[in-house]
Amino acid sequence: MNDWPFDELKNVAAMSMTQVIRDGQPILFVSHDAEDGMWQFLSGGTVCMADAMIVGLGEVYELDSSIGELADLPLGWTAERSSPGQCWQRKQ
Repeated sequence: MNDWPFDELKNVAAMSMTQVIRDGQPILFVSHDAEDGMWQFLSGGTVCMADAMIVGLGEVYELDSSIGELADLPLGWTAERSSPGQCWQRKQ
């Protein structure tokens, strides 16, 4: 992680879910929230608050460095892909 792509620090809080962080499901949906600037890294399926986790942005990057492609994702935008290795599709 020598070439850190994000403007935020590695220890900034980000939201994810146990299925991604603990169970290894791929990140298929990313949100950069307009209200508070928080990043969300989700599997693309249904999200249950019981599965939500607050983790460091650097921890998510270690799991899937392809999220670095989204480091310039504007506030209020999302990005999706159908599977790992596919191109991210950005949406406002």
